Amino acid sequence: MSIINPEMLRTIPLFELLDEEETRALAEQLERKTFWAGQMIFQQGDPGGAMYVIQSGKVELFIKDKGGERVTLGILHAGEIFGEFSLLDNDPRSASAKAVQETHVLAVDRHDLEILFKAHDGAAFDLLAMLSRRIRETDVLVGERVIARNVNEEMGQPSNFGERFSDFLTTLAGDIRFVYFNIIWFGSWIVLNTNIIPGVEAFDPFPFGLLTMIVSLEAIFLSLFVLISQNRQAARDKVRNDIEYAVNIKAELEIRGLHDKVEELQELMLQHLQRMDNRVGQLQTGSNPSVSDGK
Repeated sequence: MSIINPEMLRTIPLFELLDEEETRALAEQLERKTFWAGQMIFQQGDPGGAMYVIQSGKVELFIKDKGGERVTLGILHAGEIFGEFSLLDNDPRSASAKAVQETHVLAVDRHDLEILFKAHDGAAFDLLAMLSRRIRETDVLVGERVIARNVNEEMGQPSNFGERFSDFLTTLAGDIRFVYFNIIWFGSWIVLNTNIIPGVEAFDPFPFGLLTMIVSLEAIFLSLFVLISQNRQAARDKVRNDIEYAVNIKAELEIRGLHDKVEELQELMLQHLQRMDNRVGQLQTGSNPSVSDGK
């Protein structure tokens, strides 16, 4: 366990109201941890058990939704806390945390909180205030987040009887059974009006003027209802095109983000390798005795 300077704790808002004795007692309990830039502190779903107070550096909190998309909840700076939900309810981590840059944190467990709350009752209200602010920020993020839209939900159901009836007739006219019905109906009408069946008198003799009028009216009304349905379909297509455009823009931004992440990871790896080379060089310099020139 790293030795923690009690005076350093007084610079953190959560502990700034503690007196010297309380700060010293708490400093003996806390554990100091260091994370490299890009290193995961914990993953969503990991067991809890401790919250963290940022001493220096930056930490990104994020989650992954059901679609596997990464949603950043916020970037935390020195003096802020994270991981407190799992500490309080003992449930698995509800989000993931990653060090944006080299970060030093203080790990606080339940026993440490008991010491803090017994020494300073107001610290509980400070913690609740931070929790409330985090929840509010998350609510704003969820409320403003743009997700994939469903064209059927965007258009909704037909708003009046005319639209519902036009959709019904368009669906009916586009069915093969409607064609069979018209063939049977026209054939029966012609047979009944051509004196083929003995004893049956024609009620619409050739050239079938009544049938012609009925068919013309049927064609007119079907055309009108088809036009109404086509207008609704055009509106659906417009919404669908807007959604596809938004998806394409989002995909392009994600690709750019991945490109930036790859470059960031490359830079981090080079920094870590340079750091390791420096340490290896220092160890070799300290372990090898000096050799005289020319020997």
